[in-house]
Amino acid sequence: MTSLDLSPLAPVWGRAVPATLVAERGEGAYLYTTGGQRYLDFTCGIGVTNTGHAHPRVVQAIQEQAARLLHGQVNIVYHRPMLELADGLRQVLPAPLDTFFFSNSGAEILEAAVKLAKHATRRPNIIVFSGSFHGRTHLTMSMTTSKTVYRAGFQPLVPGIFVAPYPYAYRYGWDEDTTTDFCLRELKQLLKGQTAPDETAAMVIEPVLGEGGYVAPPRRFMQALRELCDHYGILLVADEVQSGFGRTGKWFAFEHFGIVPDVVAMAKGLASGLPLSALSASADLMAKWSPGVHGGTYGGNAVACAAAVATLQVMRDERLIENSARMGGVLVAGLRRLQEDHPAIGDVRGLGLMVATEFSTPQREPWPERAKAAVRGAFDRGLLLLTCGSYDHTIRWIPPLIVDEAQIKAALEIFAEGMNA
Repeated sequence: MTSLDLSPLAPVWGRAVPATLVAERGEGAYLYTTGGQRYLDFTCGIGVTNTGHAHPRVVQAIQEQAARLLHGQVNIVYHRPMLELADGLRQVLPAPLDTFFFSNSGAEILEAAVKLAKHATRRPNIIVFSGSFHGRTHLTMSMTTSKTVYRAGFQPLVPGIFVAPYPYAYRYGWDEDTTTDFCLRELKQLLKGQTAPDETAAMVIEPVLGEGGYVAPPRRFMQALRELCDHYGILLVADEVQSGFGRTGKWFAFEHFGIVPDVVAMAKGLASGLPLSALSASADLMAKWSPGVHGGTYGGNAVACAAAVATLQVMRDERLIENSARMGGVLVAGLRRLQEDHPAIGDVRGLGLMVATEFSTPQREPWPERAKAAVRGAFDRGLLLLTCGSYDHTIRWIPPLIVDEAQIKAALEIFAEGMNA
């Protein structure tokens, strides 16, 4: 390809990198462009290619399934990959999360979660948490509070969505206990002042904020949420779209907090790059969804399910969960050493390979210009990174779970060179 005509593509896609890259192929932790450049990819397609680019076993599963059956619509026929995937997910999720609905994307599966919660409880309202990102459809956009750009110009939004504070201790400038106490008081006030418990179908929370800044809540906060939901008969929905499938060093981020949600929404890392999402709940809860009230043509596509089955097998056989935890420790330790020389890095945090470096001014205000300059410096030297947070002042580190220590150290060296420059 000697020239690029980008004019047929809608400009609504924001650009995350400062140049036009056309990927020719991916291999493991690397992307290769048509211009012959190689990049160490610590974006993972925004947390999608957890097994790395083009993992041979996933590719083989896709090829073999494509030769058998591309699509079998679930209202009409079942197919083996979907049944095998449901069985595989049962093995990695705790009881009673044993029944599944499949769709195509994170936003679609969050829509499904809300519809299930409303249908099962016969209650109209939903509580979400500040900094959340749940999608770009009209409903999930209404549930999203990480950036105004996702909502601006689309008012009025879906009613019945109420926002409680997320325990983001660094932003508040408090310790975890003070932050937890404040956020729980505000949540209880919300239930007294804005949406009564018997009007509230679900609390929907990211166990680790994604787009909002890669923030993990205190364990006590999550356990208190579970207790509140149990007390009032409110469903607790975990949005694991970005944090699931080994990203945080466990199969799912909620496992860090000693709780089990009523509903888990999954996507991104599920199928190593093919569009697939899943909703998990107990059989009893799923039975409250009347047949026909929800569905979709492509949900549970045969090829995507085959890719997901292979993804789960690779993650087990290659011990990618353990690698995520181990390499996450290496990455965080390296970034904290860099933080000593670069006070603009106000905070380093993360679980597993879901790691953030938040940039702050000397007055402890968000510093997006510095974060974006650091991303540009890394890009110029062959490392792909993304920002997040309401001000785009936090860099998120999302390497594939197959990353090794040499690649982590190479990324840290590149990042340090860019920061020094």
